[in-house]
Amino acid sequence: MSGVKDYVNLLVGENREQIEYHVEQILKLIGEDPDREGLIETPARVTRMYEEIFAGYAVDPKDVLGVTFDENHEELVIVKDIVYYSLCEHHMAPFFGKVHIGYVPSGKIAGLSKLARLVEAVSRRLQVQERITSQIANIIVDALEPNGVMVVVEGEHLCMCSRGVKKPGSKTVTSAVRGSFQTDSAQRAEFLSLIKD
Repeated sequence: MSGVKDYVNLLVGENREQIEYHVEQILKLIGEDPDREGLIETPARVTRMYEEIFAGYAVDPKDVLGVTFDENHEELVIVKDIVYYSLCEHHMAPFFGKVHIGYVPSGKIAGLSKLARLVEAVSRRLQVQERITSQIANIIVDALEPNGVMVVVEGEHLCMCSRGVKKPGSKTVTSAVRGSFQTDSAQRAEFLSLIKD
């Protein structure tokens, strides 16, 4: 995702004054004084934070796996414990956790860091965990044409922990299964056993 920060800075920069203005209005509407010492810089800080947490909008996730390598390897490849941070599109509250990706190549592989970059490109935007999971799997299928893909995403959602039912520590687990993982229970079991801590 080289150049993403510059692109997002430009994107947000064009709207910086409007974003800062609206953050200031929210502070007023909840009964705060945006001119008090602790809040004077908050609109600018929130805008800079948006540059980071919405960086995924600056990247087409499909482009992340644009460079692949021909390799005669047809055994399971796993990258696990890829940490992600996202924002729930329903409440704009953070959710975060780990992504585990497994695929069985059919002649093409991706650089391992590209899978982590794919997770970043998909998660750094307003999202739902279910969509993150399926998008990662589908993009890998399209880019690598593997024999099979399995993606497991674990998430802790602050919209569930800090509001609503208020159940901190609860985790959501989603999975997407494509190709040989759909029919080969031994392959699924191997992947699941290898991603356990």
